[in-house]
Amino acid sequence: MPVQESAQLPVSHRDFGRVSVYFGERSGKYPDGNQILIRGSEVRTALDTPLVSNHIGPAFDDSEMVVLGHVHEDHIAGLHRLPNAPVYAHVLDLPTVQSWDGMLAAYGDMDPSQAAAMRANFERKFHYTPRPDAIGYEDGALWDLGSNRITAFHLPGHTAGHCALLIEPEEVLFIGDIDLTGFGPYYGDACSNLADFRRSLDAVARIPAKVWVTSHHRGIYTDREQFLHDLAIYTAKLTERESKLLTMLRSGPRTLSQLVEQRLLYPPGYDAAWVKGAERRTISQHLAELLADGRLVQHEDRYQLA
Repeated sequence: MPVQESAQLPVSHRDFGRVSVYFGERSGKYPDGNQILIRGSEVRTALDTPLVSNHIGPAFDDSEMVVLGHVHEDHIAGLHRLPNAPVYAHVLDLPTVQSWDGMLAAYGDMDPSQAAAMRANFERKFHYTPRPDAIGYEDGALWDLGSNRITAFHLPGHTAGHCALLIEPEEVLFIGDIDLTGFGPYYGDACSNLADFRRSLDAVARIPAKVWVTSHHRGIYTDREQFLHDLAIYTAKLTERESKLLTMLRSGPRTLSQLVEQRLLYPPGYDAAWVKGAERRTISQHLAELLADGRLVQHEDRYQLA
């Protein structure tokens, strides 16, 4: 049986026809997220299951299917409430939801003590429960809910299987962790890819929609011009990081380890378990681009301006 939560105040939400967007705490700021529910005439469906799903009640608990836009711990925090509902994930993210080993592989190398601590944290904070029965889907997958349909658009980069999900006829596009936050794009996991993220940021603007919903922070956009404006600012974070990395190298050659200690994403001294791995993978991808562009050269293990 689903785990029941204590009585809560009603969760704020907004409706677009048969589509409802429930807002997580602080507009879905991590560790929470924003929840989309679709009252299909034949199949009631949830897109992702963030922490807020545990406080919605029957509107969520009556969901008959879950479609995941991508797989991270904060997007599967309500799956424990729906043990009998089929769960769909893109084939490249499928191992991440099916098992703990798959989750670890997606995040990247860490020592056993870090891995054990992370699992304990996920179980405590996110009700982490693997779903070995999850079903894979591919780009262009379509789910017919009766009155509504969902179409998947593969937009990798954040994870290998990250997708946007278009709900019709309301033309609501769930863009997941292309979340337009001030932090900017995140591509620091083992399954992430900067080049893919760049292509996805270009592609998401071309998907026809009237409403755009992010997993975190921004929530809902109904004005296309505002959406495109904020998407441009979000995309510009990639250039800002590139410029910051070049500035680090102006004072002389640096090894990857030295650049990681200086930090590109997080403040120096911020040492959560995942930080150094995320910094290493993020910086490595920017270094590879700059080397390919001829703006950097590499001598043994040191990088310097060309």
